[in-house]
Amino acid sequence: MPVPKYSKWNITAASLGTEELAHLEMVGTIIHQLTKDLSPEEIKASGFDKYYIDHTLSIWPQSAGGEPFSASQFQSTGDTITDLYEDMAAEQKARLTYDNILRIVKEPEIADPIRFLREREIVHFQRFGEALRRVQDGLDSRNFYAFNGQIDTKSC
Repeated sequence: MPVPKYSKWNITAASLGTEELAHLEMVGTIIHQLTKDLSPEEIKASGFDKYYIDHTLSIWPQSAGGEPFSASQFQSTGDTITDLYEDMAAEQKARLTYDNILRIVKEPEIADPIRFLREREIVHFQRFGEALRRVQDGLDSRNFYAFNGQIDTKSC
């Protein structure tokens, strides 16, 4: 059996997906630990009351602005270059979110795991960048971005 063209990627969808779910679990655990013993007065004073009304102290994935997580936030086109750029952008956005948390939070029991997660986002960005470079190196330089070579046989 021939070796797939891009078999040397140092990242797989399964391993990355598993790790990203672990990131969500770690952040959810931190939030749970920070909120589990709040009194109703502390909840209201902290501005956590609207969240509490809907979810009590349960973990509900949403942005800091209150937008609930949705699978519609994923972008996938089937074009390798487009999808790798999207993946790289997502890793950078996550890294920036962790940077912003670290600007605000100084407690080691929170900041240390966030630093770890931030480092993983950097590694993911680098692996996606390596994959993008391999894909681009394998393209016909005269048709670098003109069409999706996985699907199209000639330029549209």
